[in-house]
Order: sequence, then structure tokens, then C-alpha cells
Amino acid sequence: MTVNTPTSTPADRAPTRSQRLDVLPWTRKHTRLLSGSGIGWALDAMDVGLISFVLAQLVVVWKTDAAQLSWVASAGFLGMAIGASLGGLLADRLGRRQVFALTLLVYGAATGVSALSWSVGALIALRFVVGLGLGAELPIASTLVSEFAPARIRGRIIVILESFWAIGWTVTALIGFLVVPRGDDGWRWALAIGAVPAVWAIFVRLKLPESVRFLELRGRHHEAEAIVRDFEDAAAARTPAAGVTPAGASAHPAAAPLTEPDAADTAPTAAPRISALFSTALRRRTIPLWIVWFCVNFAYYGAFIWLPTLLVAAGFPLVRSFEYTLIITIAQLPGYAASAWLVEKWGRRTTLAVFLAGSAVSAGLFASAGEVWQILLFGSLLSFFNLGAWGALYAVTPELYPTRVRGTGAGWAAGFGRLASILAPLCVPLLSAAGGTALPFAVFAGVFVIAAIAALALPDLRGRALED
Repeated sequence: MTVNTPTSTPADRAPTRSQRLDVLPWTRKHTRLLSGSGIGWALDAMDVGLISFVLAQLVVVWKTDAAQLSWVASAGFLGMAIGASLGGLLADRLGRRQVFALTLLVYGAATGVSALSWSVGALIALRFVVGLGLGAELPIASTLVSEFAPARIRGRIIVILESFWAIGWTVTALIGFLVVPRGDDGWRWALAIGAVPAVWAIFVRLKLPESVRFLELRGRHHEAEAIVRDFEDAAAARTPAAGVTPAGASAHPAAAPLTEPDAADTAPTAAPRISALFSTALRRRTIPLWIVWFCVNFAYYGAFIWLPTLLVAAGFPLVRSFEYTLIITIAQLPGYAASAWLVEKWGRRTTLAVFLAGSAVSAGLFASAGEVWQILLFGSLLSFFNLGAWGALYAVTPELYPTRVRGTGAGWAAGFGRLASILAPLCVPLLSAAGGTALPFAVFAGVFVIAAIAALALPDLRGRALED
């Protein structure tokens, strides 16, 4: 006679802290995390965008040719490539919040100092330092927010986080339109305003929580439990009728007591290795992801860093060029809104591929634009689709990697992409000299097509829990 002994199933076990976070409703704690990280993201965009208006004025004020000034933009992007790669590694070793605050401090302070630049060489050197902070900040912020966002809406939340980029770039366009043309030193005042992130770093360090998944991985279980319970308390205060009660109460069995191994800090896990991104399990994700990042960076920064300067070269006055850039920039916001809705409706992969295809068509149309209405319409369409694609890309990237290499994976994908952002500003003056405004945008259209094809090779992890 055989006796079947009941075995433990996943349903019999107490939920993990990650699972407890995944099922929570949206709370004020989530809002504070999203807005705190989002403002840092907007300040990053503001800093990146400022250089496009600075270059347009320096061509006039310093009588420097565009090819020489292209090194100013490329130096910043070189710093961003290095910063993104190192920042991801540091985030997996030291923590998301710590490195996030440090990056804000570095690029905010360096931007303020760059307002004092006395030559193109000095500006190039300082923009490199600015780039170190800028490049590290974005993948770290998206990783931190993704590790707290409930699984059912994680993609949408990351796109909303990325939409702060449009807010920052719009602020940049306003600064470019209202501040830069006011005098020969307008570009200096614009860069001085860019020092604000150094102050915001203090808020980030003091107010934002550290990633629970990171704390668990480093053996800091008491800290992780305290943060989860804070979020559960916030959920209980918001929806008491739903049966979510403060941690420790009997009505909340998920808040299981710590076991003895959890009670003491255990030895940290081994530091992540870059080679892990190309392991058998991950290489089919890493390779197409890096291709998408490279192509999107090349086309986006090639187009938008040089847009004001290209419009001036096409015969428009400096102020009118800045006005057109502002109008085109505003179209980023509805692009993000559409992407935020579609990543949970269509999924990450389809949304990303569709927006990249739309970017390709828009860039091709902009290449043929001659009338003002065509420049504004096709430029706005490019802005809409391109930034919607960015939102979907930031949503999918952290989901592709387990916790132990999530910061490294996101950081190196962004870092590899930044190589393209270094090349793009150098290529645009050469392309425009060979074929006017049309040739660069025709090239961007082709690059977007390659990105759309690579996006279709990525897995779609909509609604799934993040891998630990």
C-alpha cells in the first residue's frame, strides 16, 4: 500500500518580499519614489538638451565651426558611455540609491563649472565629466523604480518615469528660447541653471528607499524587511477595506517573521561579472538589446543635438530655430503617454518595434521637408515616435536580467548605446556637408529600421515578476 505524503507547494509557502511588493496597490510611497527619480531624470534631460542650444549660439559667438564644436557633444557622450557602464556595476555593488545620488551630484556640479568655460578645449573636458554622471544616472533610476513597481503595471510605470525626459527637454527648450538668445553670455547662464541636480542629490540620498532586491542580495535582510513593511503600511492606509493591514498584523500572513538565517546579515554575494551578460541564458537577450540601444542613440542624438544648428544652417534665424525646436520637443509628451498605455496593452516588444518603425517613417519624411509646416509636422512626428520608443526601451531593459546583474545589464546596454551617441554628433556635420539636412535624416531612418528588426528578437515579459 502506497501512502502519498503531501508535499509543500509554492502556494503553501509565505510570499517572498519581492512577491509582497508585486501585489501591492499603488501608494504614496510609490509616488514619492517615482517623482523623486523622475525629477532626477528630467534634470538629466535638461542637462543633455542644453548643449544643443549652447552649440547653436557658440557657432555664432565664438565663430567656431560646427565640426570642432561637435567634439563638445561627443565628449559628453563619451563620458556617458563610461558612466553608464561603471554606474551599473557600482549599482550592483554599492546600491541603487547611493550611486543615483552620486551621479546627480557629479553632473550637476560639473555643469555649473562648465558655465565658466573659456575655450572649446575647456568645455570639452568639462562635458566629459558631466557625461560620467549623466550616463550612470538613467539606467540606475530605471532599475530602482522597476524593482519597486507592481508587476502588473511595471512597464507603464517605467515609461512614465522616462516621460520625465520630455519634461526636462521641454524645460531646456524654454531655457534655450528665453535665456540663451538674451546676450553673448546666454549660454553661460543656461549652463549655470543646469547645476540644479547637485542640490536634488541631497533629497535622493535622504528620502528615496534602497532596492529591496539589492538589500536581500547583499544579506541586509532587516533593512529589506523594514522597507517592505513601510510600503505595506502605506497600502493599508490607502485601502483598509482590501484586507491589507500594517505589517505584523494577523490579517496579513505575507508578512512572515524573519527566520534565523535572515536575522543576521549574511556575506554578500560575489560581485557581478560583465561576462554573465553573455552567458547561454542571457546572450540572446543582450545582443539584440545592445543593437537597439546603439541604433536608438545614434538616430536620436544625431537628430536632436544638432536640430537647432541644422535649422540655422537652413537659413532660419537663431531665435526662430529655437522656437521650432521647442514646438517639436513638446510632441514628446503625447508620445510617452501613448507608449505608457501600449506597453501594457500590446506588450513591450510590439510597442517598441511599432514606435521604432514610426520613427523611421518620420525621419524619412523630415529628410524631404522643405516648408515650415513640413518641418514642424514631420519633426513633431519624429519626436512623438522616437521618445515613445525610448519609453518602451527603458521599460523592457531591466526586466531582461536577474537581480544580481540587473544594474550591470541595464548599465552596459546604455553604455554600448552611448558609443553611438559619441559617433552621431561627429557624423552629422560630415553628412550635412555632403547632402544637406536631407542626408543625415535619411541615414537616421535606415538606422531606426535596423532597431525595429532587432526589437522583434527580444522576449516580452509583460506582467511577469522580475527574475531574482
